Amino acid sequence: MTDRTGQQLGNYRLLRLLGRGGFATVYLGEHIHLNTLAAIKVLDTRLSSDGIDQFREEARTIARLEHPNIVRVLDFGVEETTPFLVMGYAPNGTLRQLYPTGTRLPASTIVTYVKQAAAALYYAHTQKLIHRDVKPENMLLGRNSEVLLSDFGLAMGTFSSSQDTPRDASGTIAYMAPEQARGKPRPASDQYALAITVYEWLCGTRPFNGSYEEIAVQHVLHEPPSLYRFQPDISPAMEAVVLSPPVGRASTNNARPLRRCQVG
Repeated sequence: MTDRTGQQLGNYRLLRLLGRGGFATVYLGEHIHLNTLAAIKVLDTRLSSDGIDQFREEARTIARLEHPNIVRVLDFGVEETTPFLVMGYAPNGTLRQLYPTGTRLPASTIVTYVKQAAAALYYAHTQKLIHRDVKPENMLLGRNSEVLLSDFGLAMGTFSSSQDTPRDASGTIAYMAPEQARGKPRPASDQYALAITVYEWLCGTRPFNGSYEEIAVQHVLHEPPSLYRFQPDISPAMEAVVLSPPVGRASTNNARPLRRCQVG
């Protein structure tokens, strides 16, 4: 994908690359008049006229989200059929950058992070939005080290006619709930992904590994391996967080089950 560093999108000059994802590239941008910084997400697709209308509609919806643990969408636009979002800049990076794959975290640290992410998800669900891609890469740290959930614009990556992944099955398979893999996401699907994140932070590994197809089958047919294999002194409350059936999962409201979780 073309490096747009130095170019201007809307009122923002792209200063440097912040990161690349499966369907977008993010740059640090500076407002040409105000000199303020923002994260500019450039979607790796070209839109038809219908796609542009759909992008604008969904961008407006996401921009209306106002929560202390959700990255704000400040503006959006389309530059020669390429859509982009202007978002609040989180200078401390992602929780994946802070805790690389394989890192195990204390339960107290996990609860601190997950309570904030769960509060953001509960708010989004009250606004009739499902995130669909909850994972450490999409949890940023703000200026005061608060968790900021990002990438509510996941569905925007499905506008291109070249996409062969069903819209409602989009996401990251390692964290994807069985019903979402079948194309039927629901609010509980976000809670499942959050629980997989808890599992990974506790154990240093995700419960299911392999190819896309192998992981998808494991999500549907198998329960995650018991946490006791990795954490023999895990509490029953933490063990109960990762449940497969959507109806059996706890509400994301305030991460209530996690408040009771202790290790040791």
